[in-house]
Amino acid sequence: MKKIHILIIKSFIGPFIITFTISILFFLMQFIWLWVEDLVGKGLEAFIILKIMFYAAAMLVPMALPLAVLLASVMTFGNLGEHFELTAMKTSGISLWRIMSPLIFFIIALSIGAFYFSNIVLPYTNIKYAGLLYDISRKRPELNIKTGVFNNDIDGYSIKVDDKNSSTGMMYGFMIYDHTKQRGNSEVIVADSGEMNITVDQKNMIVSLYNGSNYSEMKEKNNSGQKEFPYRQDFFTKETIIFKLPDISLKKSDESLFERHYEILNTKQLSIAIDSLKNDYTEKTNSFNDKILKYNYFKHEKKYEKTKDKTKLIKDSLSKYKKPEELKVSKNLDSIFLNLSENNKLQALETALSSAERMKINIENDYMSTYNRFKWLKKHQLAWYKKFSMSFACLIFFFIGAPLGSIIRKGGFGLPILISIVLFIFYYILHRVGEKAATEGVFPVIIGAWLAAAVLFPLGVYITYKATKDSKIINTQKFEQIFSSIARFIKIGS
Repeated sequence: MKKIHILIIKSFIGPFIITFTISILFFLMQFIWLWVEDLVGKGLEAFIILKIMFYAAAMLVPMALPLAVLLASVMTFGNLGEHFELTAMKTSGISLWRIMSPLIFFIIALSIGAFYFSNIVLPYTNIKYAGLLYDISRKRPELNIKTGVFNNDIDGYSIKVDDKNSSTGMMYGFMIYDHTKQRGNSEVIVADSGEMNITVDQKNMIVSLYNGSNYSEMKEKNNSGQKEFPYRQDFFTKETIIFKLPDISLKKSDESLFERHYEILNTKQLSIAIDSLKNDYTEKTNSFNDKILKYNYFKHEKKYEKTKDKTKLIKDSLSKYKKPEELKVSKNLDSIFLNLSENNKLQALETALSSAERMKINIENDYMSTYNRFKWLKKHQLAWYKKFSMSFACLIFFFIGAPLGSIIRKGGFGLPILISIVLFIFYYILHRVGEKAATEGVFPVIIGAWLAAAVLFPLGVYITYKATKDSKIINTQKFEQIFSSIARFIKIGS
């Protein structure tokens, strides 16, 4: 029996290493496709590119491990079934559970290792990755300018282009805001087209603009009290601007800039952060509710008292805020409104409308602030649960892949890979849907984090049960009987 267990483990290790490597490379291709434009042309050393790809590959391990386990388990037991080795073991009285037992312990150990990797190693690699990517983005700021988005990499300036030609380097629809004088958006340059070039010493960036205008607001010189908005606008056919660049050599940034992000924290740090975020969110929500009640629903008339020195505001004790359940209506507000004159009615309606508009603006502003706190809290909670759910996925996929391979009895890279990819895509879609729904507050975070596992776990139990009983996953005879009955019914009816 010991030799059989060694055979099973050896049969699994090889495909597992191969499929894990393929899975990492597959997911890494997505990273390369996403960041190739930002990495190419920045004059980076090969070591820096390999370093950032290494950090990116480490970030992909939690997602690649379950896929590798699924592929390797299907291939291993498919090969054993295809070469009748699995059949020989079963006829010798060895159950499928005993055949799978060494790999069950191996996958449990792998799942525990995956958890510690996500909890200890991954936060370290994430912070290194974020810091290195941030340093690279600062190295050549002209390459970071994306179409339709304002770029603020150059201190004191905000630059936007509508379109750019990657082959010629020409950019179109230039807009440059000059904030160096700290006067807001008072100086702006607009041009039809332009191009950017870095000097040989990489200390300056030369921007050549074509067919545009330079607009700047001037200081008011009117003393009559009447508001005026003087400005100056100069048109040009070509204008050259030289931007002094900071030291753009690749320097290590301060990693403390990223250490509060939820992907940088372990479970203990996440628990502390979640408690703080909960308190902050509760405080913000209560403050928002009190603010609405105190300053919008309960109004009072301001009364002033003149003294020798100054005019003093008298606060009416009756206007003090009370809880809604403690309020008593002493007068009929409708009757008060109907007894007013037409001018006072109009004034009351205008005041109410103005108050409602102000309240609407305040609610919208406070809502966005509260909603952002809510989403940030949910993301931290989701990151905490994911460290467990992604590790548990390895165990689920083994109990799907191993019995499935013994049933289909087909090894190699053909049918097993096709089945595994379909199952993994289904898992990934459920995983993303759960994350999105939990972040938006559609249902609790624990359900969103464990949605994919909760759906696939019963499937693994069912397939394992069918494999141990040597029965088909789906009884096709019942479906054939149902379809034949339907066909006979349609034939009789016609």
